[in-house]
Amino acid sequence: MATHRISKINELLRQHLAELIERELSLKPGVLLTIAKVDTSRDLRYTRVFVSVFPEQELNYGLETLRKEIHTIQGKLNKLLSMKPLPRVEFVSDTTEVRANEVELLLAKIKDEHAS
Repeated sequence: MATHRISKINELLRQHLAELIERELSLKPGVLLTIAKVDTSRDLRYTRVFVSVFPEQELNYGLETLRKEIHTIQGKLNKLLSMKPLPRVEFVSDTTEVRANEVELLLAKIKDEHAS
């Protein structure tokens, strides 16, 4: 039961955060920031938001921009949600795509070695 509740809360947070980030954040032209995953703790006190940034070399810029605006985003999120406790948001890098690319490169290398 708790995991179903957490899943619903994660989805709700993802939707609200995506809207807030789109409205409130001013990113450099050509930089795209997406929320890949939201993971809320069982006690609902903390939420980790996994973000990906395109192009990849702008990842630090994207995370730094989010961290600078965390108080604004957190405050507006708190006003939108009618739940207690309100989770404290933390933005972290989503490395899933980077790792997937590394695995694909390794598999291609192994395939090439066996073909030779």
